[in-house]
Amino acid sequence: MHSQKKMTETMTPVLGDRSRGETIVVALGGNAILKPGEKGTFAEQMANIRNTAAQLARLIREGKRLIITHGNGPQVGRIFRQQELGVRAGLPEMPLYICGAMSQAQIGVMIQQAIHNELIQNGCPRTVVTLICQTLVDPASRAFRDPTKPIGSFYSETEAQRAMAEKGETWKEDSGRGWRRVVPSPEPQGFPEIDAIRLLIDQGIIVVVSGGGGTPAAQEPGGALVGVEAVVEKDLAAQEVARIIGAETLLILTDVTHAMINYRTPQERAIGKVSLEEIKEYHRQGHFIPGSMGPKVLAAIRFIENGGKRAVITSLENALPGAEGKVGTVVGL
Repeated sequence: MHSQKKMTETMTPVLGDRSRGETIVVALGGNAILKPGEKGTFAEQMANIRNTAAQLARLIREGKRLIITHGNGPQVGRIFRQQELGVRAGLPEMPLYICGAMSQAQIGVMIQQAIHNELIQNGCPRTVVTLICQTLVDPASRAFRDPTKPIGSFYSETEAQRAMAEKGETWKEDSGRGWRRVVPSPEPQGFPEIDAIRLLIDQGIIVVVSGGGGTPAAQEPGGALVGVEAVVEKDLAAQEVARIIGAETLLILTDVTHAMINYRTPQERAIGKVSLEEIKEYHRQGHFIPGSMGPKVLAAIRFIENGGKRAVITSLENALPGAEGKVGTVVGL
């Protein structure tokens, strides 16, 4: 017990100067974990995450307090596929929200190990922890009346009709590529584990949380939590974490250096430093693709509207200058 306490004190200094550093919520996009064209092997994902960890470690060494969120689309899709194959072999199927929790643990342990190792190698040992996080949603919201979030593999119309009849699921044809299951994508309303997140970052611990938007849960009148078949938009969940924690910066790392207006037209233009009012107008005009750049821009808008200092959308390799507002689409100060 004594040796364990000593190790903990060595790994994570109690408060001190680091605890007063700027708090940044870093929202990692899919390219930080799995790049287009890759098969999704463990080795591929781990190599990408090591590159990501090198960028995040730079922020930590600069004295920033990090809360890291991440996407999980390809990973949870593979978990669904594994389940489908398992069902054929007579194995029980897990609910969607449990699959999301599985992906949080899977990706989280890779991120925390990679950051730990990167910091050790640079003489800056710190404790990194993954918190399997639930996200509160309102089951009475409009999102549950109109499911829009596609998940899983493509199937034939016959297979989709069978799933709808047997399981009561909603399926839609997707751009001529086949049929996919669609689920609600409700707004994040808070996090039951938020006090744990606060305690961890106050002790200088780096926290990986709210992977894939968190595990959706509804709160009953007596306070009990019930898992919900839904997917919360990860960037909006990251914004909500940042807002509640009181982070100064929301840093959204993706595969491009800037958000664009007039995307894929001759008038295409990168957005650099921009006022809240200007980017709200761009968003209103429909410049940002739903399900891609749209949620990132909306998350940035909400963060600044709720008192955040700076929201930045930029590429992974620009993490450090992006956090300082020197690169990317920068909303706020």
